[in-house]
Amino acid sequence: MTRPAEYTRHSILKAAVALFAERGYDGTSVRAIVAKARVNQAAINYHFKGKEGLYLEVLKVAFEGYLRLDNFDPERLKDMPREEALRSFLRQQLNPLLARNEVSHYIRIFAWENVRPSKALRSFVTTSAMPFLASATDLVRRFLPPGASDQDAMCAAISLMGQCSVFVRNREQFRQPPFNLKVDEAFVERLTDLVSALALEGLARQRDGEGLAPGRRAE
Repeated sequence: MTRPAEYTRHSILKAAVALFAERGYDGTSVRAIVAKARVNQAAINYHFKGKEGLYLEVLKVAFEGYLRLDNFDPERLKDMPREEALRSFLRQQLNPLLARNEVSHYIRIFAWENVRPSKALRSFVTTSAMPFLASATDLVRRFLPPGASDQDAMCAAISLMGQCSVFVRNREQFRQPPFNLKVDEAFVERLTDLVSALALEGLARQRDGEGLAPGRRAE
């Protein structure tokens, strides 16, 4: 790809990230992206095959931005003792609370997806998010009884990530009344400790068979 083409592609992505973060997928028109990026519509079709292709690329860029911020390394987690790995994973999940600039846009984009999921989300989850979920599931499985099903492990991993994402998605609201949370490094460390403690207690119940559904208790 030539340098002018790279510049055009970057300009489109930058404009799209800002607009999708502000307005969501449905509220953002191709015309608005074209105007903000100062390109013609043909450039979007050429580089991304239309609005949906562009948005899928934005989701990938946002997710990769999350992983870079979190320094996510599944192999490193495997080498840690399980309690230490759990806390490290949760700290990584809560790290975006301290993010600024571009990552703030990424947070808003995924917040929109929670309110109004787009058609591109399923394709994104299949191609980009599943390896991450698999790593989280592997981590949680270290705490579950040997007889736990794949579904139990995946649901536990999703629940664990959800406890963090609710804070990340709503961080601006939590800074305002009536919450008035002071979101700084110390707060994130305390929150990590709290979520870790709650998760360890819940996973211990699962391991002991107390949290499994009737007829599915661990032997």
